[in-house]
Amino acid sequence: MPTATADLPEGALVEMRGITKLFGRTRANDQIDLTLRRGEVHALLGENGAGKSTLMNILYGRCLPAAGEIFIRGVKTIIDAPRTAIRCGIGMVHQHFLLVQAFTALENIILGREPLKRGRIDLRRAQAEVAELARRYGLAIDPQARIGDSSVAMRQKVEILKALYRKAEVLILDEPTAVLSPAEVDGLVEIVRELALQGKSVVLITHKLKEVMRVADVCTILRNGRRIATFPVAEASAAELAEKMIGHRLPVAPAAATAQRGPVTLRVEDLYVNNGSGVPAVRGLSLEVHAGEILGIVGVDGNGQSELVEAIAGLRRITSGRVVFRGRELTNKRPREIIESGLGLIPEDRQQSGLVLDLSVAENLVLKDFRKPPFSWRGLLDSRAISTFAREIIRSYDIRPSDEDIRAAALSGGNQQKIVLAREIARDPELLVAVQPTRGLDPGSAAEIHGLLAAHRNRGRAILLVSFDLDEAHYLADRIAVIFQGRIVGILESAAADNLEIGLLMSGGGAG
Repeated sequence: MPTATADLPEGALVEMRGITKLFGRTRANDQIDLTLRRGEVHALLGENGAGKSTLMNILYGRCLPAAGEIFIRGVKTIIDAPRTAIRCGIGMVHQHFLLVQAFTALENIILGREPLKRGRIDLRRAQAEVAELARRYGLAIDPQARIGDSSVAMRQKVEILKALYRKAEVLILDEPTAVLSPAEVDGLVEIVRELALQGKSVVLITHKLKEVMRVADVCTILRNGRRIATFPVAEASAAELAEKMIGHRLPVAPAAATAQRGPVTLRVEDLYVNNGSGVPAVRGLSLEVHAGEILGIVGVDGNGQSELVEAIAGLRRITSGRVVFRGRELTNKRPREIIESGLGLIPEDRQQSGLVLDLSVAENLVLKDFRKPPFSWRGLLDSRAISTFAREIIRSYDIRPSDEDIRAAALSGGNQQKIVLAREIARDPELLVAVQPTRGLDPGSAAEIHGLLAAHRNRGRAILLVSFDLDEAHYLADRIAVIFQGRIVGILESAAADNLEIGLLMSGGGAG
């Protein structure tokens, strides 16, 4: 809703002035100024909870500021809803996807902008337009696949295509590469560069500083809700960006393993598991994870990683094969029985599988143990014991804001991830299955989590790490297993593995 005009800096497409946003006692944004120019890629950096997503949600109309003004092409505009933002040429790809699970990819992309022919949706035209977009930007999807049955990477591609289909002049990407393979990241970098060449303004919210250095022109750093600095990316190194983000040097790298590789904790034998459509996604997969080691599983998303993890955790039925944990067969056992046997799980999607968003932080931290002392007694919850435990965990893991009674839904994505990590590691499981454990975390928080995982391994525990980040797998894992089309096609000692060899295996080259 335009209300007035103003002079903008040269080349500016959007200017945000004095943006302030409060959530209860928390000042998420505090007098923030931000200018987005035509044809530039602007990285928005900061720790988890620094206010990055809140600021962009204000620009996209998902929430209103308590104070401040927004100018679009020189016109003061009140953006009171996403539909207003879309009309202003602003698109946003959210970190947590806003898709209709029961719809196909095509239906989600055209939703609200369906082409019509004689009063009916012209699906042939829609499919042709989406196919052309997908081809142009290298975002291969199955347009008829149901979103509820699709991988996380596939859903993210659909979100990007949905924004591009609406012809956004400003495209906000919130952690867009968190679940992409290296090749897919390269493709997205090319997409972002092409969008900038076409005169569009791209805002990149990310914690992957290598990507910032590759593609961003300018960066703005937020800390504790305030803008700390805005400067050309070329003027700083990745290490300097990280230090500016967190206000101090990064934590030291995880200590090398002190525990000897021990006996086999988890053995998976000739496993077969179907996906949601009844098609085998895991096909004759076998692996072993030893006490005192981190086994990393890498591969392009959609090659059976999700189904493997769900089968191990008892969340998906195994059609044949065995899962043996500490000498005890757990094939197709109930999830609670598997948890009680000593398995911890950091799931791929924290919001859908890791948290109950309407519960408080404290309640989520005891979600797996609230039936036991000291959190309950004779069937009654002990709220004092729960709060005491939660406050200690919040302090130890630097969960922000430090309020155990706030709903988990009110926290940033990175702090939600910390809740899940803290809950699982605090239980000291014999086997920790960690899927994308640092997804959405800033470099400082990610380094802390890497240290926690390394320390857990060093105590003689086993960790099965599933990651789409090859750097993370190299950094943490003792051995790296490559998965392709539901099978392990190679297991390499991490110290001797190189990315070229791993990338070849990930793409099916050398797969037997």
